[in-house]
Amino acid sequence: MELQYNSGFGNEFATEALPGALPIGQNSPQRNPYDLYAEQVNGSAFTAPRGANKRSWLYRIRPSVVHKPYERIENGLIRSTPFDEVETTPNQLRWDPHPIPEISTDMVDGIITMAGCGDSASQSGVAVHIYAINTSMKNKYFYNADGEMLFIPQHGALLFRTELGKIHVAPGEICVIPRGIKFAVDLMEDSARGYVCENYGSPFKLPDLGPIGANGLANPRDFLYPVASYEQVDGEFHVISKFMGNLWQAELKHSPLDVVAWHGNYAPYKYDLAHFNCINTVTFDHPDPSIYTVLTSASDTPGTANADFVIFPPRWMVAEHTFRPPWFHRNFMNEYMGLISGAYDAKEGGFVPGGSSLHNCMSGHGPDATTYEKAVNAKLEPHYLNNGIAFMVETRFVNRPTKYAMETGELQRDYFECWQGLKPLFNPNKR
Repeated sequence: MELQYNSGFGNEFATEALPGALPIGQNSPQRNPYDLYAEQVNGSAFTAPRGANKRSWLYRIRPSVVHKPYERIENGLIRSTPFDEVETTPNQLRWDPHPIPEISTDMVDGIITMAGCGDSASQSGVAVHIYAINTSMKNKYFYNADGEMLFIPQHGALLFRTELGKIHVAPGEICVIPRGIKFAVDLMEDSARGYVCENYGSPFKLPDLGPIGANGLANPRDFLYPVASYEQVDGEFHVISKFMGNLWQAELKHSPLDVVAWHGNYAPYKYDLAHFNCINTVTFDHPDPSIYTVLTSASDTPGTANADFVIFPPRWMVAEHTFRPPWFHRNFMNEYMGLISGAYDAKEGGFVPGGSSLHNCMSGHGPDATTYEKAVNAKLEPHYLNNGIAFMVETRFVNRPTKYAMETGELQRDYFECWQGLKPLFNPNKR
């Protein structure tokens, strides 16, 4: 699908679907062009520093206040933190892909919370969800007041119709919908499956590069923002709000995606993970996974993220005289991983596209026995890791799995077995 986009992470954009729809020099004149309503949406406090201030001016056919009162509806399998449905185990956890449902299921119905941390009401932590859907959202729209949503498609392309324009997202790409922005999701294929990171904390931004210098990792110019595209449709519609952890629904007589023009820096965006510029070792040792950070959400502790979105894409491996896969590890941070395509270089089997794993604080993890044996006997020559792409959501807070996650048939209850073949090799007489 050919859509137009603006590029550049966090830039100020000005876009209009009709010529002259944006007023010049004054955001809210007495009468706007085309008799549109002016509405500002703020993703930060009014007094946030200029570099962190997020806001956009929308010029729309009707303001957002035109709707009937919201009423509570069932949450389904969506959860918000804090929750303590089951005890949080220190064991390593891994799940098979969730099957595509047989009954009609759209994006709102098809989101299932697997784990979460922090407190959405105090704007800290994240929740990690999966989705499996087989139908588009019809006469239904959604917005999340609790946090921004990072969508990671694994199977099936999606069209996000948002207040600020349309975004087409396929597996291998990501899409971020800011807190409060209304949208609907259309299928581009028969079905779709993937992951969602719901970020309750500070908005995702590009990580600082430090000694790397001016270039590398994700480049700002590769982030794409939609151009204005409006729906002028009357009828029977519903808008669903996720607010304070619960779902609420209101009736309205028009599509809420009626923004004819907008300008600002608070908008949804997409990114093609193939554009990520990897930084890697060219001598010895396996570097920390932080070098693969695409986006980060800062916490109040410098250097300790509320959430990092990290990827492991195709890349060259050239390290000399060293163990190349990820080493055995116990981490202060908490890691939720998913596999978009192919295979992950630290797991020879069991971790498949659409599956996921959770390794919480100080729980040991690392390559399975087969991978270890292969790595210590491998010929150390340059080779290209082109098996696929995995991602990780890493957070300072312990991820609590949901009751669903601990009881579903997709939970691999024998996951621990992949390390049981690691036998003692120690020989005090052999250096």
